[in-house]
Amino acid sequence: MTTSNTRLHQRPLGRTGLNVTEIGYGAWGIGADMWIGAQDDESLGALRRYLDLGGNFIDTAMGYGSGHSERLVGQVAREYPGTLVATKISPKNQQWPAADGTTADQAFPADHVVAMTDASLERLGLPTIDVQQFHVWNDAWLGQGDWQDAVAQLKKDGKIRSFGISINDHQPDNAVKAVEAGVVETVQVIYNVFDQSPQDRLLDACRANGVGVIVRVALDEGSLTGNITPETTFPDGDWRNSYFGGARKAELQSHLRAIQSDLGISTAQLPETSLRFVLSHPAVSTVIVGMRSVRNVERNVALADGKGLPAEQVQQLYGHRWDRNWYKAAES
Repeated sequence: MTTSNTRLHQRPLGRTGLNVTEIGYGAWGIGADMWIGAQDDESLGALRRYLDLGGNFIDTAMGYGSGHSERLVGQVAREYPGTLVATKISPKNQQWPAADGTTADQAFPADHVVAMTDASLERLGLPTIDVQQFHVWNDAWLGQGDWQDAVAQLKKDGKIRSFGISINDHQPDNAVKAVEAGVVETVQVIYNVFDQSPQDRLLDACRANGVGVIVRVALDEGSLTGNITPETTFPDGDWRNSYFGGARKAELQSHLRAIQSDLGISTAQLPETSLRFVLSHPAVSTVIVGMRSVRNVERNVALADGKGLPAEQVQQLYGHRWDRNWYKAAES
């Protein structure tokens, strides 16, 4: 194990008492089921490089490769004491996202919450999960069921340190009640140059209530890297064939060129600009980025320097909000 002299900038994760590096490691891609092409040796190398460089926060889930991501994360976290690990419990009814009318007992009954936490701990090989999250959420579940009893018991037993929710795709307002009720210590939400909807209500509510904000999809599943062109292809079975289906790859280009023109930046500057935009919001604790290669780790971790974007550029990017949901299949 090589330790780094690099001091990445850290931010408090709400009221959890944990301080997390601004750039976190998103471990969905290394689950190797929906993102095709991940190789375990390369994934482990990327994880180790992230920690060597001073990163301290890894986000995974039981649903990433049916526990495969958790096993890889746990292997490396055990090598680097002090690594903070967040994971997620899949809903018992396997409904993604949480559908209206679904009850808390259907998705997260107490016995399921406890059993799945125990299973994650076994896969991780760790005594405690720093942040345990529900992988879907509906604000209608407040006051329903016995899930809060399970969370309290898991904390009492030392199995989890803090509890949060991963908000349904493009539904940031569907967690404001949970934040205001004080039942969560963290939220994980999609927030990027295109999807700025968390700014409407959620981010202010989190600041007001001391709730940590973990941002996912800051690069819009790759859109904001500038690497997706109309000619881009993905392997058979890769879920991005759906996300970028139909005419979406072509549709994306004019939005990217508009950002570049407005800010006077090159295509190569899009990823850094996009990540710094998210980090410029004071409510954000960390941005988890999928990094399956050492090269990507080195490029992204360099941005954890405590510097956002100039206020003028943030204001310019506000004008590039693009409300759409590409998780829904494209029309053929």
